[in-house]
This record gives sequence, C-alpha cells and structure tokens, in this order.
Amino acid sequence: MMRESFEKANWLLLEPIMKVEVTTPAEFQGNVVTSLTQRNALIITTDSTEGYATVICEAPLSDMFGYTSELRSLTEGKGEFSMEYSRYAPTTLEAQERVQAVWRQLHGIADPNKKGKKKKK
Repeated sequence: MMRESFEKANWLLLEPIMKVEVTTPAEFQGNVVTSLTQRNALIITTDSTEGYATVICEAPLSDMFGYTSELRSLTEGKGEFSMEYSRYAPTTLEAQERVQAVWRQLHGIADPNKKGKKKKK
C-alpha cells in the first residue's frame, strides 16, 4: 500500500526563494530591473528617493549566483544588494527535468521518457 502511494504521488522539486533588495543610483534602475527579471525574479516593489532607487524582489537562489559581479558592472560599482531566505517553492519544469537527468546519469538509470536501450559500460 505504501509503495503504491509512493509510485502514484505527484512529486515536486522545491528550491529556495530569496528576498532580494537592491539599492542603486536612480539612473541605473531600469538596467537593474531588467537584469533581475532575466534571473526569473518577481519584482515586488520599487521606490525612488533622493537620487537612489530601491528594488525589492523574490528570486530563485540558483539564479542569483554571480549577481554581485553583474550588479557591479551595471552600476559602475555604485549598487549594493542584500539577500535573505524567504521560502521554498516548486522549481520550473525545465529545472526539474535537468536535475532528474543529472541524477539518472549519475546513477546509470535510463530516462523512462526516451525510447532505446540503456548504454553499456
């Protein structure tokens, strides 16, 4: 009974979602928002005061690697950001398929969605 339930379950891979706050001179706000949306960020709010813009968003942790260098380039070194854990959420289908493919390859398991024989070692 337990095995049947396990096999019939609809499994989801979860990933950490981070709350990101970026502060930058207002002249770079458009570039910063564009770079965040390219990293699958969901913009929650933006605010501009005294020549500076603050962008608050949520983004998958896996998409934020390397953002320090990108922000430095986009803002001529004048932007800064902080990031903290917010919650877990299901990954995209593409990300889940990539993780499954790597896991299958590491364990020598054929992809059940592809026809053909398993490669011999």
